[in-house]
Parts: sequence; structure tokens; C-alpha cells
Amino acid sequence: MNASVRLSASSLRAHRRRFAGTFLAVFLGVAFLAGTLVMGDTLRASFDSMFGDAAGGTDAVVRSADAITTPGESQGVRQPVATDLVRTVEKVPGVAAAVPNVQGAGQLVGANGEPIGGQGPPTLAGNWITDPELNPYRLAEGRAPQKSGEVVVNRGAAEKGGLTIGDTTTLRTPDPVRVTIVGLATFGGEDGMAQVTFTGMTMTDTQKYLTARPGEAATIQVRAGPGVTQRELVDRLTPVLPQDVEAITGQESAEENNEMISGQFLSVFTLFLLVFSGVALLVATFSIHNTFAIVVAQRTRENALLRALGASRRQVTGAALVEAGVVAVTASLAGLAGGIGIAAGLQALFPAIGFPFPEGDLVVTGLSMALPLAVGIVVCLGSALLPAVRAGRTAPLAALRETAVDTSGASRPRAIAGTALVALALACALAGVLVSPSIWLAGTGAVLALVAFVVLGPVASSTAVRVLGGPLARLRGVTGALARRNALRSPKRTAATASALMIGVAVVSLFTVFGASLKATMDQTVSRSFAGDVAVSAPSFGAGGSGLSPRLAGAIQDLPEVDTAVGLGRGVAEVDGEGRALTVTDPVALARTFDLGTVDGSLRRLGTDGIAVTEKEADRQHLTTGDRAHLTFTDGTKETFTVRAVYGRSELAGDYVITRAAWAPHRTQDSDTLVAVTFADGVSTDAGTAAVEKAAAPYGNPEVQTRDAYAQSSAGGIDMMLTL
Repeated sequence: MNASVRLSASSLRAHRRRFAGTFLAVFLGVAFLAGTLVMGDTLRASFDSMFGDAAGGTDAVVRSADAITTPGESQGVRQPVATDLVRTVEKVPGVAAAVPNVQGAGQLVGANGEPIGGQGPPTLAGNWITDPELNPYRLAEGRAPQKSGEVVVNRGAAEKGGLTIGDTTTLRTPDPVRVTIVGLATFGGEDGMAQVTFTGMTMTDTQKYLTARPGEAATIQVRAGPGVTQRELVDRLTPVLPQDVEAITGQESAEENNEMISGQFLSVFTLFLLVFSGVALLVATFSIHNTFAIVVAQRTRENALLRALGASRRQVTGAALVEAGVVAVTASLAGLAGGIGIAAGLQALFPAIGFPFPEGDLVVTGLSMALPLAVGIVVCLGSALLPAVRAGRTAPLAALRETAVDTSGASRPRAIAGTALVALALACALAGVLVSPSIWLAGTGAVLALVAFVVLGPVASSTAVRVLGGPLARLRGVTGALARRNALRSPKRTAATASALMIGVAVVSLFTVFGASLKATMDQTVSRSFAGDVAVSAPSFGAGGSGLSPRLAGAIQDLPEVDTAVGLGRGVAEVDGEGRALTVTDPVALARTFDLGTVDGSLRRLGTDGIAVTEKEADRQHLTTGDRAHLTFTDGTKETFTVRAVYGRSELAGDYVITRAAWAPHRTQDSDTLVAVTFADGVSTDAGTAAVEKAAAPYGNPEVQTRDAYAQSSAGGIDMMLTL
């Protein structure tokens, strides 16, 4: 073994430049992986600390027991609780204080007239809680609101919007409300909950603008008396609460809020970076394998002489693996340091581009260091294993002959196997996309396609080198001829070199084509479904924004330049036991502005007890016109609706449509997400757009876009992904 170590040390010194590429490949892969894990741990710890500090004085939260969750949402919609319940809670032994917490959507308009936030994280408004221990926000400057129209906003939102104490601005609730800023607040020691904005109002204003009916609150915050634990407090509260109301500990509430604000984003963020770490490590395997294959080929005579002098296969193989191990350990250790640097860079980068993460020191755990170190070593040793075994198999007589050309990679069995894999990959991909849509089948086809190209690489490389290298001999003389012959000596090595570049180009192509396809699909969807001329829209990326005032569509409809203006609101209900989003609108105007495809039944007859359903949902629920659908709303009311229309397309209209009159008894904070406008005959796009913009200005100045511009803005999240 000592001889193997000495041989390895000698080889490393002799091939320093050759191993530099291997070192860099391992370093980058480990650094990406370590940086991702450290950044994820740091963000989780920072958010946990921030929410823990903010909710430190809340020992229990009383809320509705049931939530309706629609597909694609992690947090359900809960019905409000009665504020009168505060008196019942205050009488429970061990309760020191209880206050109602009213919360809804409220988007501030900045000094420049543009709305603050809303592109993903929510924009919240609620009552300013005077009990400092129960209020997660802390007054940093100014004072609390005392009369109608006065508000406190989180300091981060004020800075982003260029607002200061004493300024008057508009708060979209979604109806526009003129407010004056009298105080600035922090959340858990930070200027806000990441990009979430908060506006604190008087209790009277919240009841007026954020609730459908007076006397309702989202939750009741409870503080325990001395010596009473959170769990004991919850146990004491539970018996006195109504059947449809529950109590949870303050810690559980903080964890839920943390998950709501940061959990989904952090999961996507870390998964996205882990994918690139995996790509870097995959490319590294090709580079490492190629490096050791070349080194072994260059040392064929040297290894043969060692065998002739008595070295065993095991010693020669061991020497090669020791070299790989030294490179693996040193590069992986350096990668760990690089990963910490990457995490620190990301921590500084995101606030610079407008995404303020909570402040905090980097969190470096044992797992975030051990896992990348182990992965780097395993990847390096695994990639070098086959070349090391090949080195050990070198025959002693190889020292007496010229090195043979290695054509094993271009063998007929490899060509047959690769062709079979290509056929199987195509079958899986086409079946997963066209026959029976399945992400698992399509993903399996993509993986098999990658494997097939790797298997076929040596076969294809021989042909490619002959074709592409032919002109080189004439253009570059001896240099070109030598390059061509050298590439043909080992098709495996040539293919391995090309594979690393192939994966890089494939990743870029994947995201570019995927993004372009999504944008094209969005354009086609809007062009096919939206028959209007302009769209007045609220932020559509994520759950941010306050929406549009339901009165806006009526104001636009009154314009002489407008033929039809229809607002699309959003409701939530359980349809036959399954949470579903409802489109709340005027069905007749909807049919004039959107292409709904073939309509079976009548949209005019929905009334207060009728519902329209898409063909897809009707087939899934086994519904047809005249059938009954049982809806349970967030207020606990159960009603039976008659299916009076089944329409073909749902891309913009949604899967379920009810009238505003049917939704009114169950609504909470009513808002529209879109107002579609069709101009009267003879009205130009410019004139109509100018009239709509003027009518919309008093409603918080929402964005008015032509159909093409609306399609492009709807794909804004795709551009953000491609940029990242």
C-alpha cells in the first residue's frame, strides 16, 4: 500500500494541470450543494426566529375549526369568528387578555401612484391591536391610529413606497380608502414579514372595509396569566367554545404563519438550486471520468512496466483510486468553504434586488457540511472507478507494443442498446404527453433519452469526427489531421468530453423552450378565450394584491366608449365535498366578453340557486344540466344549486360560475381579480383605453392593458423564472 501511495503522489505532481480540471469540477458541485443547504437552513432559522419573536406574547389563538382548501393552495380559507366571543374567552380562568384580530387584504399605493408589493407575498390590512404583547407588530415610530382614516404601516412597505409619517395615500381594500400614516411598525425586529406589507387601522375602519358584516374577526388572540402554559390555556378554552370554533397554541399559530409566508417559497427556492447542484455534479462525473481515462491511457506503458516489475492489479488500481481520493477530499473540503461563501453572497444579493430576507447569521449545521462532503467524495471516486480498474488490467506486455486504438466504444452491441433506449425513451415521453398525460412517464422518457445519448455517444462520435474532421486535414494540415486521429483513438473519451457540454446546452435549451412554450400557451389562451379589448387586472402572480373593487366594472360600464364591462370575482366553496374556486360574475356579460365554447343550457337562468360548470368538471363529477350540486360555503352554510349550464372552456372563466347575488350572503371581503372590457363600435383602442384609465384612477389606479399586453404580463412569472 505504501508503494501505491508513493505512486499516487508522484502521479499527482506530474499531472497537476490535468487534475486541476477535476478539482474545479468537484469544487463547483460541492460548493453549489453546500451553499444551497446552508442558505436554506439560514432562511428557515431566520424566519423561525422572526415569527417566534413576533408571536411571543400570544399564548392561544381562537379561530374557525374548518377550512376550505382549493387545489394548488396550501392554506385554506376559514370563516370568521364572532367578536362577541371575546367576552366568553375573557371569563375563562387563566386568561389575562383577549382581543379580536380582524385581517383582510389591503394594498397601499406608494408616493409615485404605484401599488406596493402584491407580486406573490400578500398585502395585509387589519386592526391595530393596542395590547403590545398580543400585537405581533411593534410601533417603531409615530403613534397608533386613533380615529378613522389613520393607519400604521410596516416600515419596509413605507420605505419601498416612498412614504413617511404624515403622508396621505390610498389603501385598496379593494375599494379605495384615503388614509394618513401616523406610525411605522416592525415585525419581530424586522421592517416587515419579508415582502408582506401590513396596514394597521382602527377597529371601526376594519369592520367597515375588511369584513362583510360587523362583529366578525379572523381570529381572537389570547394571552395567558402567570403560571399558565399555552397547552393548559388551550385545554381550558376548548370546552367553552362553539362546536365550529377551535383553539390552538400560539406556537402552533406562529408555525402555520411561518409556513404560509416562507414555507412554499423556501421549498421552491431550495429545490431550484438543488437541481442546478445536481446538474453541476452530473457534468462533473463526465469531466472526472474523462480526466482519469486520459491519465490512465497516457500511463499505459508505465502501468505495464509496473506490472512487469511485480506490481499486482490491486496495487495499480489502488494507486489510481488514491489519486482520486486525494483530489476528492481536497476539492470537497474547498467546496464546503466555497459553499459558505455562496450562501453569504446570496444572503447579500437578495436584499439588493428587492427581496429582503430576515437578517441573521449564517446557520451551518453538521448535515449541511457532511452531505456535500460525502457526495463530492462519492462522485469523484465513483467516476474514477472504471478508469482505475482499467489501469489495473493493463497487461505487462503492453510495455513492449504501441498503444492500440480503443474502438470498443463504437461496438455494434452499444449501437443496438442505444437505439433500443432511444425507442423506449420516445415511447415513454409520447405516452406521457399525448396518450395518457403523466409527469412520471414523461420524466422517465426524458431520463431514458439522456441515458440513450450517453450510450450512443461513442458510436455517434466516431461518425461525427470523421465527417466534421475531414476538412480539418485540408484546412489545418498536420495539426488538423492529428486532431482528427486523436479524437478517433478513443470514441468513449471523445463522447464523454462532448457529453458534459451536451448537458449544459440541454439545460439551457430545456428552460428556454419550456419558458417559450408556456408563454406561447398563455398567449394562445388569452387570444382564444378573451374576446375583450382591454383588461383591468390585479396582480396575478401568487396570492398578492388586494384585488379590484367590485364597483369598478359598473363605473366602466357607464362609459359611452364601452359596450360591455364584466368583473370576475373569486369565491371558495366545497362542491360535493371537494374544495373548489368559484368565479363570481355576471354570466350574461361573461359570455359576451369571453369565448366559453359550446354552452349546454342557459347562462341567463343561473339566478341565486344556479351554477354553471365546465365540461371537464361536469364529467369528473358526473353532472349534467338539471342535476343538483351541494355547496358548502366558508360561513358553514350548505345550499343546493342546480346545474343550469355546462360550458366548454374554462381557461380564464374558471370551472364553476355563480352570480354575485348567489355569492353575496356568503362573501367575506369582496373583490374582483379582472375586469374585461369591450369597446363600443367605432371606438379606437387609444380612445377607449384612455377613457377606461380615467374611470379606473379613483379606484387605486389599477393597470389597464390591451389584450396582447395582458397576455404578456400574465407570463411575467415565467420571465422571472428564466432570469433566475
